[in-house]
Amino acid sequence: MIRFNLSILLLVLFVFSCSKNEISKPIKIEHSTPEWSKNLSIYELNIRQFSEEGTFKAIEKRLDELKEMNVGIIWLMPIHEIGELNRKGSLGSYYAVKDYKDVHPDYGTKQDFQDLVNAIHDKGMYVIIDWVANHTSWDNVWVKTNPEFYTKNDKGEYIPPVEDWADVIDLNYDNTELRTAMIDALAYWVKEFDIDGYRCDVAGEVPTEFWNDARKQLDSIKPVFMLAEAEQEEHHAKAFDMSYGWEMHHYFNEIAKGNKNVNDLIELIEKENHRFDKAAYRMRFVDNHDENSWNGTIQERMGDAASALIVLSATLPGMPLLYSGDEAGLDKRLAFFEKDPIEWKEHPNRVLFTKLFTLKKENSALFNGEFGSDLEILSVSDKNVIVFKRKKDQNEVFVFINLSNKKISKQFDKSVFTEKTYSNYFGNYEMETTLGWDVNFEPWQYEVLVSK
Repeated sequence: MIRFNLSILLLVLFVFSCSKNEISKPIKIEHSTPEWSKNLSIYELNIRQFSEEGTFKAIEKRLDELKEMNVGIIWLMPIHEIGELNRKGSLGSYYAVKDYKDVHPDYGTKQDFQDLVNAIHDKGMYVIIDWVANHTSWDNVWVKTNPEFYTKNDKGEYIPPVEDWADVIDLNYDNTELRTAMIDALAYWVKEFDIDGYRCDVAGEVPTEFWNDARKQLDSIKPVFMLAEAEQEEHHAKAFDMSYGWEMHHYFNEIAKGNKNVNDLIELIEKENHRFDKAAYRMRFVDNHDENSWNGTIQERMGDAASALIVLSATLPGMPLLYSGDEAGLDKRLAFFEKDPIEWKEHPNRVLFTKLFTLKKENSALFNGEFGSDLEILSVSDKNVIVFKRKKDQNEVFVFINLSNKKISKQFDKSVFTEKTYSNYFGNYEMETTLGWDVNFEPWQYEVLVSK
């Protein structure tokens, strides 16, 4: 939970005093999150666009780059063959799965995939794959073998889960045999290929009871890491380790536009703390495949605020995400249904993400969930500057960010600081705080101080 200084604490107590009985405790987490995930960051890898070849083998060749950035978990977008019937575009959507137990031939063979998993593990990283449990392509193998697995209209016709998703058809989880078959398919990739877990597409559209059962059976094979593309508290109780921080992401976009400020952000943080148990990981991000293709690049949505918001996403409680290409300053919306390779080039984002992922990995104050520290807001006197501290054991991290396009001067009293000397993490120098600290913030400037 956030620890406010006294004046702020009194204000919060006053605001919530009338409704304190209405505030329920977060849902308790009943499963164990793999300890190996405690200090890791996650990388979403778009297989089709990651290289000109668009193959598993091409990914293998560049694992050293991801390792050097201190990427810990590689999330592979769907590896499965894409349906042809009612396909969108010339290549189709990654999320129109034709066979849950096969790989897309364009990406390589099952042996190629196994080699990639082994190579990722050899580098000391982990791998999860995208899983589309809510729907399949129109020509999925189950359409012929098990038509009863699907939702149908009054005319007995297959139907999409959403009208716009015309390339897929909805699965019916009232059918217990479907649940068994889906869990069997999930278990297949863990048992046979030793993957480390799943990112579950539109997880909120599939019954939570199914995910609970699936997690229990997967954990009986090996402890897995599960990420829900959803923002539902009950998912964390028995099924998922991490959920999407969608609302926070939308706040990031609005802050960049000047439509929200630090006060709004703090309210959201407090709201999240009431909703989610501390052990529940929240994924923090400035981009992902949906945002990039449908809502715009980081530059389009965030402009000059991008770097400041990347720093914020990696230092708030939660696990930071990097979408493939953003380390190279991805400046185009990747075509979702076509071949549209990322242009790889040198860009300051690579250094920025590397330093942030390194700090996450090495400093226990920034560890994930209950392995890390609480967030202490230190100053809310200016709605454009967020200042917070995270402290665990002897590790202390201060974050100062000007979340506006204005120049701002701030004075911080020496009482704010616990230690006398800190390392300016991005400035690469030491600084004394015995007399406090005066800062002249440029628009969107950030500073991170780490205790010596």
